[in-house]
Amino acid sequence: MPFFSVIIPLFNKEKHINTTLASVLSQTFDDFEIIVINDGSTDNSLKIVEAIIDSRIVLHTIKNQGVSFARNHGIEKASSNLVVFLDADDNWLPNHLENLKKLYNKFPDCGLYATAYTTQTGGKFIPSEYYNIPKTHDWMGIVPDFFESCRINCIASSSSVMIPKTVFNAIGAFNVNYNSGEDIDLWIRIGIHYKVAFTKINSVIITTDAKNRVSQFNINQRQHIGFDDYKEELTNESLKQYLDLNRFALAIQHRVVGNPKEAKQLIDNIQLSNLTYKQRFLLHLNAPLLKSILFLKNWLHKSGIHLSSFK
Repeated sequence: MPFFSVIIPLFNKEKHINTTLASVLSQTFDDFEIIVINDGSTDNSLKIVEAIIDSRIVLHTIKNQGVSFARNHGIEKASSNLVVFLDADDNWLPNHLENLKKLYNKFPDCGLYATAYTTQTGGKFIPSEYYNIPKTHDWMGIVPDFFESCRINCIASSSSVMIPKTVFNAIGAFNVNYNSGEDIDLWIRIGIHYKVAFTKINSVIITTDAKNRVSQFNINQRQHIGFDDYKEELTNESLKQYLDLNRFALAIQHRVVGNPKEAKQLIDNIQLSNLTYKQRFLLHLNAPLLKSILFLKNWLHKSGIHLSSFK
């Protein structure tokens, strides 16, 4: 049995999947299997995977049913209890699995393990920032308050986490009814019931400008998670704030695409004291102003100036 089962959902990522797989095969810790779930790709993704000869790669092809179904199918096929996820357009640095192994060995009773990650977009690299986490670059430990630490960037990402299979048996896997925020829903359910272990050693590169990323699709085409489904927010203040920050982000997206009714429903459930002054200001702007600010933000980003409403 391999130490790790690496699950890669694959749908039309012919420009990225070879590099993604190469980043796994070059890991310094090599006791793993790679389970690629080809989710009905219509480009050359399948042929590219089939051309790579390595006994650790296991390929399954299914009809297109979305990333949640593909990941869940991979979980079912996993030989190891330790399931690691990687999107087909992201990459790992060579020490990623080694870092996760160290984290697991040191804290074996957690429900989620994660490493720091960097976002790549337009040729620029932006390191993630985490609230109330020690500043030392190689810090490793149990996150004191998972939801509080996700105020700026989330501790977990779909290419940086490892989750024991026993956790899925206890609380379920990815919700196939969602095609946006399905990963956030899982992090929330795990964060409510389990401890989370984290290392600030950065070993993941997330590519946000790759073709077919969910974030590029119009919000009107998505079935997003229901933030009001987590009743624990009534008694968990940090969860309430985390949900309100997500409500804020989604409300802004609805405003930008001209859905004021949906935006208002989200805003009505926000405790405004959970937002910064900057975020409350943005909520009062109309779609043209928000679009102008977004354009300016993207322009500054290309110049190496990174602005965020979450800090």
